[in-house]
Amino acid sequence: MNELARLRDLGEALDRGLRGPSQQLRQKVLTGIGQPRARALRGHRWAALRGHRWAGWVAPLAAAAAVTAVVAGSAAVSSAIHGPEAIGGASQGHGATAYVTNPGSGTVTPIRTATNTALPPVKTGPGPVRIAITPDGKTAYVVNSSGTVTPIRTATNTSLPPIKVGRSPDAIAITPDGKTAYVASFYGTVTPIRTAINTALPPIKTGHGPGDHAIAITPDGKTAYVANSGSDTVTPIRTATNTALPPVKTGPGPVAIAITPDGKTAYVVNNWSGTVTPIRTATNTSLPPIKVGPGSAGGPGGPVAIAIIPDGTTAYVVNSGSGTVTPIRTATNTALPPIKVGRGPVAIAITPDGTTAYVASGLLGTVTRPGTVTPIRVATNTALARIKVGGLPGPIAITPDGKTAYVVKDSFTPRGFSGTVVPIRTATNTALSPVKVGRGASAIAITP
Repeated sequence: MNELARLRDLGEALDRGLRGPSQQLRQKVLTGIGQPRARALRGHRWAALRGHRWAGWVAPLAAAAAVTAVVAGSAAVSSAIHGPEAIGGASQGHGATAYVTNPGSGTVTPIRTATNTALPPVKTGPGPVRIAITPDGKTAYVVNSSGTVTPIRTATNTSLPPIKVGRSPDAIAITPDGKTAYVASFYGTVTPIRTAINTALPPIKTGHGPGDHAIAITPDGKTAYVANSGSDTVTPIRTATNTALPPVKTGPGPVAIAITPDGKTAYVVNNWSGTVTPIRTATNTSLPPIKVGPGSAGGPGGPVAIAIIPDGTTAYVVNSGSGTVTPIRTATNTALPPIKVGRGPVAIAITPDGTTAYVASGLLGTVTRPGTVTPIRVATNTALARIKVGGLPGPIAITPDGKTAYVVKDSFTPRGFSGTVVPIRTATNTALSPVKVGRGASAIAITP
């Protein structure tokens, strides 16, 4: 049996149940792939990546970590994990609520950011793994690995009837006007959801294997871009008609995508080749690839996440294998010297004022090497002292006022993986007391 088939079989075993003897299996998988634990929980993923190898994964299995991180869904201001997993609004953070998905317990945990207290969990479908919140903050959409999306009314923290989408959904982005949510499924479709009535529209055929952060929408809302990890392409979707345009060629293994605030360029992270492909959105043509670090085909890790600062001048790419972050000057599409961060970085978030990037590292986290978060001073591209958060840190979201960064992490206990969220006070870069959430915490989004 080849590597990818074995990975798929292990994942399917995890999907069937994470109790009893399967805990040992789960521990082995998560120790290997670290942050992308949600992918391990769901099982599939990355079978299409043709043997991409990741840091910390012991042969013979291979897996890919698209972090969480990151990636921008539709706007630079959501640059917190950006993308689907950490979407913040434009109002003050003291009135905000953070929502954390817990695949192991089939719930979402709301956290009151003013007091850092967890509210009663909200029941969703099996395996909630991604979340996005409408720009008006009224509804959170939770992607369940079971093939549904559960809307949550944020005013009352009550779940609405689930919406059926494609098989093995893995990414979500919402248009800037809040009218449509786009859900990318691993097996090559994107399902639009009309948010006013919470109904799914006919699926749109794309390339194979969209990943965790594989969809982003231009700031004007006219085009959604879907990275197809199994096809080495990006599919543009015209949102006005929900039609797919001709695919755009990228590097091998595209796993994440971010779009500049002016909407002119989409940057696609290619895990296998260790490159980033810029796409000119006006013509949907790809520009020469930018080398950012070692690819997963030639060794462990590879680039897994990207975030763009609010003024659009610099994109930051997380390189899991080399433990670095590579800045890209967007005016010239040139890579600047890499910045050293903790081992196995997996996620990045940038404060709304664009002064600091926070990078979560923990793909290789162990008891003796706990996970960390490294602040990067954007003005000088220098790393500050690392903040210890422990466990296996993953997605990061920052409150709209920029005062607090929330880091999702898992810690292994005798009873399995215990999910927590660690608040970080950005003024002093100090970690506060962790907030307990459900098992297998995997994604976070913050309301306006």
